[in-house]
Amino acid sequence: MRPEDSAIARIRPPLHGRGAGLWWGALGVIAFSFTMPFTRVAVEDGAMSPLFVGSARAVLAAVLAGAALAVTRQRVPRGTQWVRVGIVAAGAVVGFPLLTSYALTGVPASHGAVVVALLPAMTAVMAVVRAGERPRPWFWVAAGVGALAAVSFAALQHGGLGAAGAPDLLLFAAVIVCAIAYAEGGLLSRELGSWQTISWALVLAAPLMLVLTGIAVVDTPPEGTAREWAALAYLGVISMFLGFVAWYRGLAIGPIARVGQVQLAQPVLSIVWAGLILHEPITWTTIVGGAVVVACALLAVRTRGSAAGRPAAGIPSGVSGSVAE
Repeated sequence: MRPEDSAIARIRPPLHGRGAGLWWGALGVIAFSFTMPFTRVAVEDGAMSPLFVGSARAVLAAVLAGAALAVTRQRVPRGTQWVRVGIVAAGAVVGFPLLTSYALTGVPASHGAVVVALLPAMTAVMAVVRAGERPRPWFWVAAGVGALAAVSFAALQHGGLGAAGAPDLLLFAAVIVCAIAYAEGGLLSRELGSWQTISWALVLAAPLMLVLTGIAVVDTPPEGTAREWAALAYLGVISMFLGFVAWYRGLAIGPIARVGQVQLAQPVLSIVWAGLILHEPITWTTIVGGAVVVACALLAVRTRGSAAGRPAAGIPSGVSGSVAE
């Protein structure tokens, strides 16, 4: 086997230009920040079912990803890499879009943005578990307080912990499965490339998502307005593909820990867009809840990055996921 045929030989070193990395990362975060509001637009009046919105957006993104992989002649995953691509697909392509689509039929987009703001901290936790790292105690304190803040916010919005319903459970489940996918994707991207990893995940999940789209169309034929179809197009083209291209480009330029922290602005932007696009009232509970969760996520990400030292198992220090899907 020639050296250039090996996975190691195909791993590209980090690019240069910190300013460019931050700009690319910010562009990706801006793209992702519209995901919650536009998902709410697509499902709010019932003309499009959550199953259709969650699956059709992935099919659309898979078409673009497959074309990009073919045109650029990317290396096909081998052996156990397909299993790991499957983990990324299960969380980021299948789980997160479907779970959030169903959740946002019952809660406002701003509410979803606050709960999902827990994702960076949860991703850091999953990366620590995956890499076998031993971060400082403050890491676990920050992650725990962030989780408690998100749960408390959800409970207060519904009048008590016992009143928190299915939408919140779906949102928390979405955070967990997506965090697992991002942690594994952070490792796998060292072998396959950054945007290539999510692209292969989209392609792998495409047959299942196509079947689910067909089931959704038969069960509830979509009859959305032009606004709702435009929202679905955005979710497929921007949220699930082009946003990832920009985001992973920024991470590739790096430094990863610094660029990854740009993601913490995403829930704030999502809440703003929910107010402007959906005219949702932005309450003090939403503002305070979002601020606490984002602050805890920032502390967890930064504490892990400073304490990790040399990352284990190839996961970059400060690896972070974005709320894409």
